[in-house]
Amino acid sequence: MIDFRMPSLGADMEAGTLVEWLVKPGDRVKRGDVVAVVETQKGAIEIEIFNDGVVAELAVAIGESVPVGTVLARLEGAAEAEMRVASPPPQPMPEPAPAVIAVPTAGRPPATGGRRRISPAARRFAAERGIDIQHLTGSGPDGAIILADIEAYDAGVREPGVPRARTGFDPAAMRQAIAAAMSRSKREIPHYYLTQTSDVSATLSRLERLNSERPPPERILPAALFLRAMALAVVKMPELNGFWQDGRFRPGDGVHIGWAIALRGGGLIAPALRNADQRSLDELMAAMRDLVQRARSSGLRSSELSDATITVTSLGERGADSVLPIIYPPQVAMLGIGRIVTRPWIVDGAIAPRPVVTLTLAGDHRASDGHRGGLLLAEIDSLLQKADAL
Repeated sequence: MIDFRMPSLGADMEAGTLVEWLVKPGDRVKRGDVVAVVETQKGAIEIEIFNDGVVAELAVAIGESVPVGTVLARLEGAAEAEMRVASPPPQPMPEPAPAVIAVPTAGRPPATGGRRRISPAARRFAAERGIDIQHLTGSGPDGAIILADIEAYDAGVREPGVPRARTGFDPAAMRQAIAAAMSRSKREIPHYYLTQTSDVSATLSRLERLNSERPPPERILPAALFLRAMALAVVKMPELNGFWQDGRFRPGDGVHIGWAIALRGGGLIAPALRNADQRSLDELMAAMRDLVQRARSSGLRSSELSDATITVTSLGERGADSVLPIIYPPQVAMLGIGRIVTRPWIVDGAIAPRPVVTLTLAGDHRASDGHRGGLLLAEIDSLLQKADAL
């Protein structure tokens, strides 16, 4: 059996509430399939499965809140399921039995047709609540009674498998969760900070050319070029792209940039733009728009919240000149992008007005040092000066 557990959707998550099951016992699933919806402080998140197999048991009932790491369901591997189906020998056709008239014996109930199939967790829960399982219809494999069946019967509110309505996130709860995660970050991670101010004349000139004949909904924003420059630069500095876990650095399996999104009503969420270094500007811009839309409508997937290897926060046109980011554990670096402002700049020995942006890198001293962080910022700056190559 394979245990499918409540995933951790970030350092600010301790528990989640199961809102909806999208599979049932007996269903075949493959890695990446969305099988459930879980509600956290960040809203309703679609949870993906990590293994191929057959759903054997749903171990958590709809509406139940459980900590990270709790077994949500159990799977049989595909080969295991096939062996189980193939192992029962064919049953011979029974010979007709002579008609017998059963006469009930006083004080003895009629036969119930054999022992009911029930999971151990469901049996314990039924015994604790004094529930007679003979009254239940199981939704598990071959009609077996599972924990969700018992809890739904005990609640007496809805039938097993009927989803609870999804609700939006609670801004106050999200702020508490973010505060707890950031307090942990500042307490445990030895931050260092580096700042680079970059002339973005070439970046804006390229954007103007790209957007000159595009309607507003299809135009590329400066953030897309910053993200692409960062994604290409961090490939050369892999010690800034990954996680600090179990006392050591674990590099990311790709460049999956967490993009910090402000939610309506307050709060932040940072889903991942997967393989950002392999995407064109148009692909990055489309992915950013898609993430913003789904983040604000509770349509994100669990992998998008757990896969980010490094995070970017951008204040946009209405933000401050610079931002000092706090690393989002277990990541080891985060880049803050201020707003683009016009400043006096030295160009060919003379002072001229230039659009500039301040980039601030927060790094984890356990995984890297200021020298490597400085090289990352220098590489980003170099790429922004050659924006036509992005």
